Amino acid sequence: MARKFMLATGVLLLLAQFIPVERDNPPVRGDFDGPAEVRDILVRSCYDCHSNTTRWPWYSKVAPMSWLVAHDVSEGREELNFSEWRTYDPQRRAHLAAEMLEMVEQREMPLPIYILLHGETKLTGTELRTLHEWRP
Repeated sequence: MARKFMLATGVLLLLAQFIPVERDNPPVRGDFDGPAEVRDILVRSCYDCHSNTTRWPWYSKVAPMSWLVAHDVSEGREELNFSEWRTYDPQRRAHLAAEMLEMVEQREMPLPIYILLHGETKLTGTELRTLHEWRP
């Protein structure tokens, strides 16, 4: 019975690889134009999910992980897209910056699972202060 279950699971995982997942990087329409030190932090810790310049790692091509990564990137871009930053009006930029700061201060962003896979994205105290002092 266990052998049949393992075989069925393997077949399902193999078939899952043929379900297409969109991993695109649309054109950048208005990239972030803030201070260089803020941009460096954002590029390293946020851009993979919150820009149109996502680096798609190998695991983003293997189901079922590919589904989760594509979903997170799509949702992240919908909430805040630094590749569209200059298309946002100043009021929206200020609102998004405040929301972003709140989420990074509460350690909700970057996502803990993302930090686990990409340790370099974890924000230091100094980086948090830099973001806190920045105003769009």
